Amino acid sequence: MSSRSRVELLVGILAALTLTALSLAAVAFLGPQRDGGGARTYRAGCAAPALAGTVVNVAATDMGGPMMGGPERQGAMRLTADKPTVPHGTVGFVLANAGRYAHELVILPLPGNQIAGTRPVGGDGKIDEAGSLGEASSTCAEGAGQGILPRSAGWVSVDLPPGRYELVCNFPGHYAAGMYTQLTVT
Repeated sequence: MSSRSRVELLVGILAALTLTALSLAAVAFLGPQRDGGGARTYRAGCAAPALAGTVVNVAATDMGGPMMGGPERQGAMRLTADKPTVPHGTVGFVLANAGRYAHELVILPLPGNQIAGTRPVGGDGKIDEAGSLGEASSTCAEGAGQGILPRSAGWVSVDLPPGRYELVCNFPGHYAAGMYTQLTVT
């Protein structure tokens, strides 16, 4: 292995470790706090309502910019959920955007043995959202919108039967850059 290859490998490993640490810190920092009345509030300034069922807190992080080659670089962005498995029924999702770009959360069934992150990306930099069960893409509000702005949150509640699901950000280039995670519903 050449000296240059070793340096590139080391930079890649350090970037992956940094993103993982940032994702975990974002869940802790932007994650839910309780106000005096028991409602979930977010340090981003949004007050999420008390969502029914199991609540999954998801952090969106990105390291784009010149250092990492822009937001479209593979692995430069992440979605991290605080729970990998939840019981079937009503599931509330809160996406806290700890990144520098607008993000969204789309919930898609994961068919058969398909692995999260392997959906084909179209020429527009997006994946096919057919079969979506819901999305959080409205800043400080529930449901669909134009995107969740940096340092803010959005949320959605859906009824999920048992199965495997992929949580994705489907803004152009974001899925290919690593913005997906798997959720198992028992």
